[in-house]
Amino acid sequence: MQKTLGIHHISAMVNDAQRTINFYSGLLGLRLIKKTVNFDRPEVYHLYFGNETGQPGTVITFFPWEKQLKGRIGTGQVGVTSYMISKETIKFWEDRLQKFDIEFTSSIRFGERYVQFKDPDGLEIELVERDEGPINSWSFGEISSDYGIKGFSGATLISTQPHKTADVLEMLLGFECLGQEEGFLRFTSKAQVGNTIDIKLTPSVRGLMGAGTVHHIAWRAKDEEDLFKWRSLLQDKGYYPTEILDRNYFKALYFHEPGGILFEIATDPPGFVVDEPMNTLGEKLMLPSWLETKRKELEETLPPIKVHRRKEINNETHI
Repeated sequence: MQKTLGIHHISAMVNDAQRTINFYSGLLGLRLIKKTVNFDRPEVYHLYFGNETGQPGTVITFFPWEKQLKGRIGTGQVGVTSYMISKETIKFWEDRLQKFDIEFTSSIRFGERYVQFKDPDGLEIELVERDEGPINSWSFGEISSDYGIKGFSGATLISTQPHKTADVLEMLLGFECLGQEEGFLRFTSKAQVGNTIDIKLTPSVRGLMGAGTVHHIAWRAKDEEDLFKWRSLLQDKGYYPTEILDRNYFKALYFHEPGGILFEIATDPPGFVVDEPMNTLGEKLMLPSWLETKRKELEETLPPIKVHRRKEINNETHI
């Protein structure tokens, strides 16, 4: 059976590019690994954050557009993005969230303690301690590599048809079902990061796409040959995958699963050092070849953005 290793990346919609950088880099310590544009709407940034090299299973991406309406988290969406931290570091993160006036709650799910909070646009985030997963060698400000976020632990899906979504995870993508607990079904894959998916079984409101919601979740394909196999399999199973698209840093296809969630399958290669050196990732606006002729226009139109160390951000802009 063909299987995905787990999550490749998660993409979300927000209103403000600088505010998003302040939160995900300045507060959470993720590295801004790519500053580019939405290839379909180049007047909008596409920002990528991850570990030092942007390995699959660590990358969250954002489409920041001030004019988009506020969304609503609900069915047909990824409800919660979960990050993995090292054992014995959760107190560090609780103290850090408290220091910057981020409200948080704690819960236990499948024997693991989660700290839950929201980003400035309302996206739901949680941290969980786990032994697994490689240490993130990236350090930023007060966040050393010992305390840094390793990558995704996983995500919570909110489906209109939870058991049909469960079938897709298990019978199509190759996840293993670990069981059910207090309104959640849990699935796992073989990856070290991005390997745990929970499906919410209790009723939810209908999701509305917009700022503060996840646009899609992407699963890993080994390479382009593997991606073609996934496309053939999806067609054989009665799905309607898109053509394979070139996203510069990976090739990808998209399809909707029965519960209304937009799934992507994306290749691990070529990765984020294909167009700039690893030590300067995220510093320059990177454009695909077909947009290079519009560079001057885009650089004048897009708002200026910068990665700040947290202590440089005043109270008016820090979240």
